[in-house]
Amino acid sequence: MTAKKMRLGMSLWPPYLGAGVRVTHIADDWSSATVTYRISKLNRNYFGTAFGGTLSSMTDPFYALLLMHQLGKGYVVWDAAGEIDYVSPGQGRLTATMVVDPAVVEQIRVETASGHKSLTWFETEIVDESGSVVARVRRQVYVRKTLVKPGVAAA
Repeated sequence: MTAKKMRLGMSLWPPYLGAGVRVTHIADDWSSATVTYRISKLNRNYFGTAFGGTLSSMTDPFYALLLMHQLGKGYVVWDAAGEIDYVSPGQGRLTATMVVDPAVVEQIRVETASGHKSLTWFETEIVDESGSVVARVRRQVYVRKTLVKPGVAAA
């Protein structure tokens, strides 16, 4: 799947569509993704601000997706853990940009070459239109090379 098709598909995915979350960019080389969330009367919480769960969901699949596509076939990639610190109430249009540096991808290749797992933490901030931090998010991604059974050709 191309990055452009993934971006469109993720933006039209019902949980994101209904929540007002849009995937505005995925780099062609799968090194970064940008997601926005516009708070409106239809998707705000009781206090008129962003739902914490929606803020978390903005970053949820992206580090794993970016890694999966950069690593290519032959790897198992899962979102293993997540942490979020709410810094200020989110209002207006919020943005998160997730980046997976190619050097980190190579480090994961080295760590997993012998069959061991890799658990890597990634961090990003969700900011409002003025650039003020609304939340700090950490995601841990699990990676392991796919095990090939003896006598079975690898795909």
